[in-house]
Amino acid sequence: MKILFCNYEYPPLGGGGGVINALIAEEMAKRHDVTVLTSQGLDLPRERIENGVRVIRVPVFFRDQEAVASLRSMAAYIPMAIKEGLKLLRNERFDVINTHFVVPTGPVGAVLARVGRIPNILSLHGGDLYDPSKSLSPHRHLALRVAIRQLLRQANIVVGQSRNTMENMRRIYTPEIEGYRIPLAIKRPPAGVASRQQYGFAPDETLLVTVGRLVARKNIQQMIAMLNEMRHEKVRLLIVGSGPEEAFLRQEVARHQLEDKVAFMGFVEETEKFRILRMSDLYVSTSQHEGFGLVFLEAMACGIPVVCYDHGGQTDFLHEAVTGHLVPLNDLSQFQARCESLIDNPALRQEMGATNKRLVEEYFIDSCALKYERIFREAIETQTSVQQAWAFQERTV
Repeated sequence: MKILFCNYEYPPLGGGGGVINALIAEEMAKRHDVTVLTSQGLDLPRERIENGVRVIRVPVFFRDQEAVASLRSMAAYIPMAIKEGLKLLRNERFDVINTHFVVPTGPVGAVLARVGRIPNILSLHGGDLYDPSKSLSPHRHLALRVAIRQLLRQANIVVGQSRNTMENMRRIYTPEIEGYRIPLAIKRPPAGVASRQQYGFAPDETLLVTVGRLVARKNIQQMIAMLNEMRHEKVRLLIVGSGPEEAFLRQEVARHQLEDKVAFMGFVEETEKFRILRMSDLYVSTSQHEGFGLVFLEAMACGIPVVCYDHGGQTDFLHEAVTGHLVPLNDLSQFQARCESLIDNPALRQEMGATNKRLVEEYFIDSCALKYERIFREAIETQTSVQQAWAFQERTV
């Protein structure tokens, strides 16, 4: 197949939605001809081959951070990507388009699919439909809901990564669309464990770790407040990632006088991230919502329990008292109690960690890519049948 992915974010820009797109594209590039149409920004090269994938980046304005796109940069991507995509279609024939994020990428895939008469598979990532932490979340605004409903109905196939995402789609936008659910996936983590001594951590400390963009939705200030209330002396919170909330979070740490108990690790490369996860004892997240939660799978693959809220797509694969603990949303006292119970019980942490390494096996990228391939072929075959029917009708009129 000759596949065109459209996504406003793609590594190193963006977060989990771009990462999973890259993993799928690279896996499919082993068997197919794959092109990605994404944003340039931050002096990234205009076009190059990355791990077998042709990545074309269209210039956008107003993007000054890798982790987070501004509203203006997302808006700028739409016309620039349509322009570049139409130029691609004049010179090449693609079999299928896979559009990631209905907002803001949805219009790009819809226009190119219509002009090129190519099937369009629209992949939803959760936050593009529903993000309770944002006043500009699409579900709060009539005009966005109407536009999204139209884009969903125009797509040949809609894919969501979790039951929660598909339920939000049907509840808020299009109850008549069933769609497909394809769980997201990760690559098998590279081997290696970081040395605690290297980072200045003591062997007898219990290390809680959280990974991701430092944005409001992650609500990391709750973990800082929790740490302030904990009775345990030898507990440290590692915050891995960067983003617009970092200055505020550092202020919160200083306000609670927790500088010796909270370590800001900053943005780290993938290999180091997994080394830090394996070095840690417990993965914690107070995120208000996750469309899926790839980092939970990464923590599971590194053999550590997960404590998080029960609101989001992670409930498809995280199970209370099995993989760790799922806590009612924003019940911080229970969240703290669950963390403390695991801090006090290293044997249970090890048992849960071993379970997580076994359960995560079905969530590696080769399985995810094969499911997408089957859907791509289904869309292509359906489109071909429709076009042949139209051609026959035209000949017999």
